[in-house]
Amino acid sequence: VDSDRRDLDMNNRDVDAKKLARFVRINELRLVTEYSPVTAIGVMQSSLQFNLLLITDKMSPKHPERMRKFRTAAELYKGKILFILLDSNLKSNERVLSYFQLKKSQLPALAIFHTPDDEHVVLTVDEISIEHVQDFCNRFLQ
Repeated sequence: VDSDRRDLDMNNRDVDAKKLARFVRINELRLVTEYSPVTAIGVMQSSLQFNLLLITDKMSPKHPERMRKFRTAAELYKGKILFILLDSNLKSNERVLSYFQLKKSQLPALAIFHTPDDEHVVLTVDEISIEHVQDFCNRFLQ
C-alpha cells in the first residue's frame, strides 16, 4: 500500500482464509487512513505507537484542501505516526468525539494519541496547515 510492501509467510502451513483476511485488513492502511469499522482493526494493530487524527466534516467544501495538506504532512512522518481521517458526520464516530471530549462546533480538530499509555492531546484549529500539523506533532513527540 502506498509504496510499502508487506509479505505474508506462506511457508507456514496454518495460514487459512481467516488469517489471510486479517493480514490484508491490517496491511491495507494508507498514508492517511479513513477510520471506519473495517479499518479500526488495522489502526489498533498498527506497529506505530503514535496516531494523529484529523477530525473533520467530509462534507465541508474545505475538505479537499484540508486533506491535501494533511496528506502532505503525513509524508513527513511516514513510519513514525499513523495519520487517520475521522469523519465527524458518521454516527459510528461519535464515541471517538466523546473520548476526546469534542463537540462538532469545535471542529476541525487534530488529536494525537500515544497508544501504549493512552496519552493524548487535542488541538482545535480554524484551518489545517502543514505547519500546524508539523508543530503539533513535533511538540507531542518531544
